[in-house]
Amino acid sequence: MDNKNDNRLKDSLRGFDRQDWRIQFGLVVTLIWLLLGTLYMTVNVGWSRFATLPIEDMGSFLEGAFAPLAFLWLVIGLFIQQSIQAQNNRELYHSNIVSARQAEALAANEKNARQETFFKIADNTRRQLGGISGLLLQSCKGPQGDGSLSEADMMDMWHHFATGDFEVFSRRFLILAGRGENMGPLFYGTQIRTTHSENFIVNFDRLLKLARDCDVNNIITDAQLHSAHGLLSSRMRELHPRIKFRRYELTRTSDYLGQIMKNSQEA
Repeated sequence: MDNKNDNRLKDSLRGFDRQDWRIQFGLVVTLIWLLLGTLYMTVNVGWSRFATLPIEDMGSFLEGAFAPLAFLWLVIGLFIQQSIQAQNNRELYHSNIVSARQAEALAANEKNARQETFFKIADNTRRQLGGISGLLLQSCKGPQGDGSLSEADMMDMWHHFATGDFEVFSRRFLILAGRGENMGPLFYGTQIRTTHSENFIVNFDRLLKLARDCDVNNIITDAQLHSAHGLLSSRMRELHPRIKFRRYELTRTSDYLGQIMKNSQEA
């Protein structure tokens, strides 16, 4: 029981401490003013004489007596209102900061979710691109093409493809290009090759669009463009006989390093 009373007393004291000092000041001034007014009425006027005053005189007297108190509480109320507004502004500011941080966290979570989705889709797309490039290589270099690759060579590459090396055929095309072979006929020499090459370009461009939608500082996009599939798609676009494709935009190493040097000099 005593503990409950002590807790109530502590709560009351905390409430008193939290009370605005201007209200306390106003209450003290009001009490003093009323005591002085009572003393003035008792000594100088007399309560019996005050009671016999006409209504107009009594009203004028009370108006003059309480006008300073009214002005005092008006000023106190104004200052309290300003303090409350300032406090509300601070709370609103902190609330905006918290909301901004929550929005950033949600955006980061959303980007992470998009990246996870992209990597799942990208694995299937790379497998699809590997199959297309395999059919294209078989059409132009396998036994059905010029025969420079034997059936055993093609079977060996398809085995690597089946074990997860989805860029084995794209790398072979890049090796041929490095040896100076004319790649145009390999990509577009027949209608079948043209169909395979255009399917490869379309599917890689769709993969690249997904990468850009979830990318940070072009890291994922550059990784796709510098892969064997990306380099092969770029070569196919350059050599297309009818369509003039725009070049893929890569992060320039010189610009990136130059920005780092500039930042280090400014620091």
